[in-house]
Amino acid sequence: MPYTITELLGDGISTELSESVRRILKVLPVDIELEPVDLSLENRSKRGPGLYEEAYTSIHKNRYALKYPTTTTNESPNAILRKLCKFSVIHRPVFTIPGVESNFKGNLDIDIVRVATGGTYEDPGRMIGTEAAVSIRIIERRPCEEAALYAFYLARKLKKSVTSSSKYTIQSVTDGLFQIIVSEITQQFPDVPHTKELFDALLAKLVMFPERFGVILVLNEYGDFISDMACGLVGSMGIGGSGSYAFNANQEITLAMFDPAGGTAPDIAGKNLVNPTAIFIATTLLLQQLGELHSSEALKKATLQCLSKGQRTRDLGGNLTTSEFTDCVARTCLEILNH
Repeated sequence: MPYTITELLGDGISTELSESVRRILKVLPVDIELEPVDLSLENRSKRGPGLYEEAYTSIHKNRYALKYPTTTTNESPNAILRKLCKFSVIHRPVFTIPGVESNFKGNLDIDIVRVATGGTYEDPGRMIGTEAAVSIRIIERRPCEEAALYAFYLARKLKKSVTSSSKYTIQSVTDGLFQIIVSEITQQFPDVPHTKELFDALLAKLVMFPERFGVILVLNEYGDFISDMACGLVGSMGIGGSGSYAFNANQEITLAMFDPAGGTAPDIAGKNLVNPTAIFIATTLLLQQLGELHSSEALKKATLQCLSKGQRTRDLGGNLTTSEFTDCVARTCLEILNH
């Protein structure tokens, strides 16, 4: 069946990532039309808040969106879109890729599920006089429940365990509420192993014993920290993709947005040097959500095969340009699909 997907254009390397995605979609057996909305800083400066309403209207109509990196200046486009779309959960899979060099020798295969709202990120704070500052930290039940349910359903599907993590001994009320909610949700999933860890201990154990962890469930800021750390462990910020989700009362996904983990990389923008791996991984998540599992698996396998064979962009020690790597993945996709 045909799909229309909102394409949220951004800054820096956005144009090159869009070209790579469109090249890949041409070889997949799916009929996807991308509906572009320009969220570049230049267009945001011209259009103002009305541009975000246009983006939301498109996402609401199409249900799903691909987003490229955007520059954060006076506002964060990601934060605004999360509020407009009521995204409560962010899912970032991070896994070791054979052949990609890193300083970490363990084998990582984790799914980080992050509460997308609340924490310290909701309030930038305020000064008290000239010598002190304060901010309010908010933890809400519903997004925590939605993240916990998503994490346990994901773990059941992937046959993994769930580790929930916070600083519940120190932040006993806020993080304590999160852990109470997780404990309530565990009662619905007696078949899914669950443990809880203090967040600082989790960081150490993830480095020492990565094989112990499957799905990691955390609050907003903790998820931000651990996601970037995990990408660093497997070798690059440029190889992580993520999905953001909104739900109805029946825990059904109503809206979703998929994006790469990295930033706008203005130093290499327009030079045909960007690594499109992260946007390819994000596209596999989109295809999964559409139910196009065959295409999703083909794209993931093709991307990993190219990387493991040494066919990589410069940031991963290779010598391919963006377009050359994209062509490699496209050719490999066709071979996998036709095999």
